[in-house]
Amino acid sequence: MSSKILIVNHKYLYDILNEISENINFKVINGLEENVDFKQLNNYLFLSTKKETNQNNELIITHFPVKIKKLIETININFLKKNYNLQSNIKVGEYELDLNSRILKVDGISLELTEMEANVILFFKNSNKAINIKELQKNVWGHVPDLETHTVETHIYRLRKKIKEKFQDSSFIKSTKNGYEIKKKK
Repeated sequence: MSSKILIVNHKYLYDILNEISENINFKVINGLEENVDFKQLNNYLFLSTKKETNQNNELIITHFPVKIKKLIETININFLKKNYNLQSNIKVGEYELDLNSRILKVDGISLELTEMEANVILFFKNSNKAINIKELQKNVWGHVPDLETHTVETHIYRLRKKIKEKFQDSSFIKSTKNGYEIKKKK
């Protein structure tokens, strides 16, 4: 996910950041000149020198002059905070997944997950189809697809068992003829 900074009401700031754009890790967009569709922007900050909107991702710079190094540091910190918050509340069916603490929860009940278990659930959530073992080996474990191993099946089995014991839910991860998938919200 590429981070973007949308700058409005400050042409000089846009010009400076745009000039050093190859040395920063976010894309700079001029909010006054470019036609921006906010619905298409995923990971962005709205940078302004005055209050423009009531958006959560608004970063207002009021103290000038500002050192560019300090400004870039502030922007990066705000992106980190935004990403942390986005990873704290991921809806997976009727469950909530917190990637930061690796906890799966529903109805006040929480289950601690390993990093791999959280990655598997997130991979399932981001897929619109059943995922076969070879895809999981390649995309989650980073194994060569032709590798003969039961790692995926073992992890899925243990994850299902943990979920069943904690939530009494034996159908969260379903097996289909095409692979595994997460149960959709009721």
